[in-house]
This record gives sequence, structure tokens and C-alpha cells, in this order.
Amino acid sequence: MKINIITGGSRGLGRAMALHLAAKGQDSIITYNSSKDAADEVVKAIAAQGRKAVALALDVSKPASFDAFAASVKQALAATWQRDTFDHLVNNAGIGMYVPIPDVTEARFDEIMTIHLKAPYFITQKLLPLMQDGGHIINISSGLTRMTHDGSSVYAMMKGGIEVFTRYLAKELGPRRITANTVAPGAIQTDFGGGRVRNSPDLQKMLTSSTALGRVANADDIGSLVAAMLTSDFGWVNGQRIEASGGIML
Repeated sequence: MKINIITGGSRGLGRAMALHLAAKGQDSIITYNSSKDAADEVVKAIAAQGRKAVALALDVSKPASFDAFAASVKQALAATWQRDTFDHLVNNAGIGMYVPIPDVTEARFDEIMTIHLKAPYFITQKLLPLMQDGGHIINISSGLTRMTHDGSSVYAMMKGGIEVFTRYLAKELGPRRITANTVAPGAIQTDFGGGRVRNSPDLQKMLTSSTALGRVANADDIGSLVAAMLTSDFGWVNGQRIEASGGIML
């Protein structure tokens, strides 16, 4: 039996990951920031599939809280699974930012850097002592590290940093047989970024016309991929960027 930690698991991609993993027989610790009710609903949905789940609070914009979060993970593992280790980590939590370069403030830059670059780095660092050898780390990046879209410079820069971090994780954790890969989603219809893609028919039309598979993604497209990576024989794929975009802007 495998246990996953999925940050930002109360909605969107993280929710879809947790539910697809439950369907494949795996348990999860999911995190939420302000949406406790939504996180509790995910836990109930996982329980309905006969699996176990725990929802823990985590604000990825506050690195000073990461030690306490790691302690809460340790407590949850002991109380719910009678274990002192987990198997897989998915760094998924984040927010969107769509601001042209001339309008980016230092404060906004620092916020996105903390959430999308600093948080995955130090959350991973704090959790590594609790991670089972032979496990897997998946860092969620973005299609915007390959293509460009006005207003996404800061967000894309941080995701580019995550892709570099992933390769270093793969190298340094090799002796523990822990793999690290990046999943880079394309445009998705969720509430991410205020539902920017979901709520804009014109944007969806533009994205659909430039996507080989002829549609915009939904959360299940990414959730099912992550579940496949964490439940299949994916162990020889390491240090790689896997773009899940339906073939956009090929």
C-alpha cells in the first residue's frame, strides 16, 4: 500500500490526482490552504472508494510553517497508517499570475517566487527524511516554460526553476532510488488563476485551434497522468519533463 502527499489537493489538479490514485488503490495526504470544507469532501470521496486520506492545512506562502507541517505529516502517518514514512510527493499547490513585465511589482514577484519556487524546494527538503527509499517525486510545472504568453513571465520563470530543481533531485536522490520528474500541463479548465481558461470562450477557442487533439484539457487529464506515473512501472523515467498539453503549439 502506497501513501502520497499532494499539496493543493482540495481542488483542481490536486483533487483529480488524489481521486485517480484512490481508484488505483493508493492513499493520500492532501493539503489545503483556506478550503477546509473542499478538502474534507475529497477525503470523503476517497473513503467512498475504500481508501484512506487525511487533509492537512498548509500555506505555501509561509516557509516558516514548513517544519510544523512536516511534524503534522509524521503524526498523520502514525495515527492513520501506523507508519513513519510515505512513498510519493507531488508538489502541486500554487496560484496564477498574469501581469505584463512593466507592471510587475517586487512584492508580487517575491510572492510568486515563494509559492512556486521556494515552497517546493523547502517542503521537499523537510519531507525527505520521512520519504521511503524507492519513492517518487513529481513537481508540477507548466507548458509556459516551453511557450510564451503575455503576462506570464514571473510564473513561467519560477516553473522553469522547478524543472531545474527536478533534475538536481533526480541526481542527488539517486542513491536512495527516489526518482523525480516534472509534469508540465498545458491550458486547463479549472478555477486556477480565477478560472481564466474555464471562463473565457475566446481564449478556449484560440487554445483549441492550436492544440493537436482539438480541445482544452480538464483536471482529469492531468490527474490520470500523475496517477499512472505513481502506480505503473515508471521507475526508469527520471529527471524528465513530461508535457501534458494535448500537443499545443507543436
